[in-house]
Amino acid sequence: MEIKNRSASFEFFIEDKFDAGMMLTGTEVKALRDGRANFNDSYCLLDHGALYIKGLHISPYEFGSYANHNPTRERKLLLHKKELLKIAQKIKEKGLTIIPLKIYFNENGFAKIQIGLGKGKKTHDKRESIKQRESDREIKRYLK
Repeated sequence: MEIKNRSASFEFFIEDKFDAGMMLTGTEVKALRDGRANFNDSYCLLDHGALYIKGLHISPYEFGSYANHNPTRERKLLLHKKELLKIAQKIKEKGLTIIPLKIYFNENGFAKIQIGLGKGKKTHDKRESIKQRESDREIKRYLK
């Protein structure tokens, strides 16, 4: 199961990607396995040497009881210290933002999130990406 942030590549130029673990509760993992996550208005925040994701909406697990989770709670992302320092340095140096790209489960069954360092696109850049996408669609139509 893979949940992608479709608007990320449209809104940002992605320069670098990192894979991080997430601190989740049991009902959050079950909801993610059902594909019940929404990236709208989600972003990552570096705070005192730790990385957090805010605004990620994981719908409550329908069979959960009193132990169900808060859908939009702040979740800590788990990265190595060297990766956190590298991200912090690039954010200060180049003015990049941290964008969540996709959530997936690795071969061991752990939920992982892929984050990217990106720079925002201007409107003319977005038009170029729309033109590129439409031309790719036309090429695929002719090849079929």
